[in-house]
Amino acid sequence: MPRTHVPVLAGELIEALDPQPGQVAVDCTVGAGGHGRLVAERLGPAGLLVGIDRDPLAEEAFAELAAEVECRTRFIRADFAHGLELLQEEGLEADLVYLDLGMSSMQVDTRERGFSYAYDAPLDMRMDPAQELNAAEIVNTWDRRRLARTLREYGEERYAERIAGEIIRRRPLTTTFELVDAITAAIPAPARFGGGNPAKRTFQAIRIAVNGELDQLDEALPLAWQLLRPTGRLAAISFHSLEDRRVKRFLADRLQGCICPPDLPVCACGRTPEAEPVFRRSVVPTPGEIAQNPRAKSARLRAARKLEV
Repeated sequence: MPRTHVPVLAGELIEALDPQPGQVAVDCTVGAGGHGRLVAERLGPAGLLVGIDRDPLAEEAFAELAAEVECRTRFIRADFAHGLELLQEEGLEADLVYLDLGMSSMQVDTRERGFSYAYDAPLDMRMDPAQELNAAEIVNTWDRRRLARTLREYGEERYAERIAGEIIRRRPLTTTFELVDAITAAIPAPARFGGGNPAKRTFQAIRIAVNGELDQLDEALPLAWQLLRPTGRLAAISFHSLEDRRVKRFLADRLQGCICPPDLPVCACGRTPEAEPVFRRSVVPTPGEIAQNPRAKSARLRAARKLEV
């Protein structure tokens, strides 16, 4: 596994988590292992890093990491929702849990897996190559209504109906470039310029649908929070608004105290905050980081510390 990978918001994530010797950390999205390595180096021989990922390439990256760090390590080959559920069933208590959402650079750069609209490859997009559902099945078998709804809800694509219709008209589609051509043909010419690649939103939507990413995030956030010890920290890096809204809403709910109507003279709900923010607001990459790594541009980090109750 190349050691040239530079993880997004690396310094900011370490600041948010503040790893200490002897702590237990759970990396829910190992990927190429960039964040995991930085955390592991701070845990020391008594610490434990648990890595979770469904991608076999991530398992290889974690094995390399494990051979080079002092802390104890464990890898779970699963999506992060199921991995966290397993740890909860085992009774593990963690000091740090973090997620780096979306697809990894490792997946994008493995061209034959079909994640990128920049390379011609088979329509795949599976984070777990063993699962049955892939992009080709969605593109070639879903009806127009379901396909359009997916593009609209998961890609926030304003031309979802037109793109779905063009995809169906051109079936069967077998490669990423065939899909790009269908998307480009469906979008009005003036809208193809100025907003990035016109295929970006559709590829995002199909990838999310293939991998069940948002449903998993909804399941994983409560599991991650339950896994944390009091004073433990949860951090998440998101790359689009659908992810970030979920993280923001979840943490805001943990941060909220009394929910009684403001005209009540005394609190009747008894609710107290479960968390305190690590940062006053979300953290985004610096212009320097974006210049060095353009893929970091849309990243956003949120973090909170669990309070003792």
